[in-house]
Amino acid sequence: MADVEITDIQATHVHADWTWTFVRVYTDAGVTGSGESYWGSGVGEVIEHCSSILAGEDPRNLDYLRHKLFEGLSATGSIAGKSVSAISGIDIALHDLAGKLTDQPAYRLLGGKYRDEARVYVDCHAGDPSEHNDRYSPAAYADKAEAVVSEGFDAIKFDLDATRRYERDSHNRHLNAEAVDYKRRLVEAITDRVGYEADVSFDCHWNYTGDSARRLSRAIEDCEVWWLEDVVPPENLEVQREVTRSTSTSICAGENLYRTHGVRPLIEQQAVDILQPDMPKFGGMRETVRAAHAADDYYIPMALHNVSSPLGTMAGAHVAVSIPNFIALEWHAHDDPHWQDFAVDGDIIEEGRITPPDEPGLGVELELDTIEEFMADGETLLDPA
Repeated sequence: MADVEITDIQATHVHADWTWTFVRVYTDAGVTGSGESYWGSGVGEVIEHCSSILAGEDPRNLDYLRHKLFEGLSATGSIAGKSVSAISGIDIALHDLAGKLTDQPAYRLLGGKYRDEARVYVDCHAGDPSEHNDRYSPAAYADKAEAVVSEGFDAIKFDLDATRRYERDSHNRHLNAEAVDYKRRLVEAITDRVGYEADVSFDCHWNYTGDSARRLSRAIEDCEVWWLEDVVPPENLEVQREVTRSTSTSICAGENLYRTHGVRPLIEQQAVDILQPDMPKFGGMRETVRAAHAADDYYIPMALHNVSSPLGTMAGAHVAVSIPNFIALEWHAHDDPHWQDFAVDGDIIEEGRITPPDEPGLGVELELDTIEEFMADGETLLDPA
């Protein structure tokens, strides 16, 4: 196909398991590409503004278009926030589109693949309340872990901050000895129950002081913990670095940072053991691959934070197979009955893995009927492909 030009970019925001903004890029060749941005209100307006930046461009010039978008939105803050989330969704859509135009799967546009499938880790949140009056008891957590592993998953995550039990003041971020011991018992119950059948990580959502983080991470050093995630607030790199260096528990962070510039200090100062960007807001597929290679220079593995629909999740799987240091891709929607309905043939996870198809683009198409059902007030449905 010789000459192809971008003619329009549209966006639609939905409220479902999470808040997703879907993107579609249109061309004069009648071929379209679909993408997805993380988070919600206001991102769609930025995406549609980008239509004027990319109008008339050839969608196959992926790296140039990524550069042009960051340059074009520099006045609105293209180093972080909604502008980068908007660019992320467009970048995903462009990889879908360029793959269709060149008859290539998206992972091949990223440089080819290191593996055939992406390992999925399941966000289990808190414990299983079905046989317990207390869903936050160690036994309830262990039961939930066992149940998810029995479904064929060998990688899981729990929210270690799902309850503020024994925390006397949630604002000062301090964990006393009783609170640390309770969290240690949760970790111990889960890891003892699943043993080596699954890798188990724990999310803290930036809730603790440096001192509390160090004491907590040391308290679970004897447990088989895959990683401890976002244990301190993200703004202070020095505290993050000192927590990581203080413990043999693997420390993971990075989901609320943007672009390679945002994660570079974490990488160069080795302030994390595992880097975890959120690709649909981090800057898109190409930017995430660039960050992965930078981390690999320091022998730091990469997990992918992910709260996306099947479309964004499959885009993450394409990234996952195309980088050397990938370890796992999050699935946030285990308990959401509607998640797979957002894509045609949206049941993309099989035996705890996602295999990016060899068909052109992402290999996943949006289901517009479901998107229309969950659209936020005032939104307009995407035009058909």
